[in-house]
Amino acid sequence: MIRDEVKAFKPYRVIEGNYRIWLDKNESPYDLPEELKEEIFEELKRTPFNRYPHITSMPVREEIGDFYGLPAENVAVGKGGDELINYLVRLFEGDYIVTTPPTFGMYSFYARLNGIPVVEVPLGEDFTIDGDLIAEKAKKASAVFIASPNNPTGNLQPLEEVLKVLETGRAVVVDEAYVEFAGKDLLGLLDEYPNLVLLRTFSKAFGLAGARIGYALASEEIIDALYRIKSPFSVDIFAQAVVKVVLRHPGLFRERVREIVKERERVRRSLGELAYPSDANFLLVKADAHSFLLERGIVVRKLSGRLKGHIRVTIGRREENDAFIAAMEEWKDVAGI
Repeated sequence: MIRDEVKAFKPYRVIEGNYRIWLDKNESPYDLPEELKEEIFEELKRTPFNRYPHITSMPVREEIGDFYGLPAENVAVGKGGDELINYLVRLFEGDYIVTTPPTFGMYSFYARLNGIPVVEVPLGEDFTIDGDLIAEKAKKASAVFIASPNNPTGNLQPLEEVLKVLETGRAVVVDEAYVEFAGKDLLGLLDEYPNLVLLRTFSKAFGLAGARIGYALASEEIIDALYRIKSPFSVDIFAQAVVKVVLRHPGLFRERVREIVKERERVRRSLGELAYPSDANFLLVKADAHSFLLERGIVVRKLSGRLKGHIRVTIGRREENDAFIAAMEEWKDVAGI
């Protein structure tokens, strides 16, 4: 009864237990302040619960557009960035999608779920893309998916290499989920490249992982086409209310980003050569320390494949980072490093 293709998918690895510190999901360590929550509650009091939200989420698209100086017609929102990926893999003409592993696994997941082949162009030794090689592979592609900063390696992709791919004219989805921590983005390229889609989220820098709302910035033509196939009413009134409120307080989140970046660099220095440079809110660490840390109540992401023997560590609050640093010092002693 169940499709063989579905049976082939591996289930999510779920870690449950009373662990003290969770540094495995790249979430913000900061919850919303109580005063912002009160502001959200006031927003919700004015919202009728018995009515569906706007069919294409236009009110929150307008808020996001205003935030970036774009028309609402250049903005799409979804139930997390994942929902939008699920549509983007199906939106464009072509024979397959191109991905650049090791990278975010949901591009391939949704492509294969929809019966779309995946062509992989692996990242180089420094985890950067080869624009010429991708451009060659992209000739018959429906879309190319590039994460910048890349997850799980944490690095921005070189602008000159991304431009080589954009020049092909094929659809290029640049996932900028962590871009606020990098200080550089591709927003200025939207007018020049109508084939560019920027994928972003409120889950990371804005600390709204629980609200599950992502968004795409692209040409009006692409956004219009996206809404032709997208499920209506997918972003609920609660998530939209949260976004409307947090966008009124950009200074708070910029300060939190600065603190996370400061902590990221402090943790990286403590790890020395074990940690790769990062432009995101996490670090890739060359250490087979997942089980060791778990025994000490610290949950990090265990990696596999090309990154077997590595862990990905989210930057937490200072006291959480201190506990991680201390545990890693103990691990290095045990490992003889």
